[in-house]
Parts: sequence; C-alpha cells; structure tokens
Amino acid sequence: MEESTHEDRGEIALVGDLTDHEGELTDKLLAVPPGGECTLYFDSPGGSPYCGISLASLILLRDLQATAIVTGECSSAALWPFAACRRRLVTPFSVLLFHPMKWQSEENVGLREAAEWARHFERLEQDMDVLLGDLFDRAREQVAEWIAASRYVSGRDLAAAGLAELIEMKPHPAAATNGRPRRGKRQASKR
Repeated sequence: MEESTHEDRGEIALVGDLTDHEGELTDKLLAVPPGGECTLYFDSPGGSPYCGISLASLILLRDLQATAIVTGECSSAALWPFAACRRRLVTPFSVLLFHPMKWQSEENVGLREAAEWARHFERLEQDMDVLLGDLFDRAREQVAEWIAASRYVSGRDLAAAGLAELIEMKPHPAAATNGRPRRGKRQASKR
C-alpha cells in the first residue's frame, strides 16, 4: 500500500513569503482538480499583492472547495487566498494584519512611468480592498476599517466578526495525561 502525501489529500502549506514560493504554490493549487477539495494551512506574512490575488484567482476560478486554517500568521497579501476559501478556520493565537498595500521599487523609473504606476496602483489598491471585503462575506466596511488602521486582528476577533470559525486549542486527551491518571488542579498557596 502506498503512503499518501499531503498533496494527495489536497493539503497545501502557505508558509513564509508567498512571492518566494509562488510557482510551487500555483503548481499545488493546479494539482487540485477543478471543483476539488483542499485544505490550505497559513503561516505567512504576505508578499506581493499580485501573488496574493493570483492565488485567490486560482481558488475562485477553479471553484476549489478550499478550507483555510491559520496556524500562525496570515497577513497582507496572504489575506486574499485566505478570504477566497469557502471555509476559514482560526485559533485564538492566529494573527492577521490588514494594512494598505505598499509599493516599493528598486528599479530606476522615469517620471512618466512613476506617475502612471502611482495612478494604476491607487486604482488597484481600491479595487483589491473592495474585493477583499466581498470575499470576507461582503464585510466591506469592517475590512476597510481594519485596513485604514493597519490593524492586527486576532483569530478571536475575526471569528467574533463572523468572518471565520474559531478552533479552540486543547491538548490531546492522551497527551494531557501521558497515560497516567490526571491529578487535581494545583491551588495557589495562601501566605
């Protein structure tokens, strides 16, 4: 019997800067059949907005039955593929950073090109912010507020806003006792 891999089960880890792994992540999403199920695990500070919107586009256009689980961080550009998932799960320790997009270029560009880029970027930012609000169950105002404030949102806060399901972190029953009977709770001594 062959041992199944994470990819066979449609499990994909989005860890680290998305841009650094865009080709690999794209290939993994394309390996899931259109309309197929997959689970995406997030621990990413983001990356290029173009990468984030590209991954979200693949999820939406291929009608993937995707479940997102934030195991650590899901910030910036990672928010788009997270929001594109049909089911979103977070822990109390999950953190999501909503902020205005940032543009930086290490290239030498002329004044006209810079002006055109600024015009394009302003429109792109507005359109992507609206899309993000729509992907988060049409929560445009809430998402816009968080973006404007460059807000770190906890898993609890996201779940309280109705934009994700909260997974409570509990030790595995067998791990909690290491096979031994549980002792009573320790009480603080009074002096």
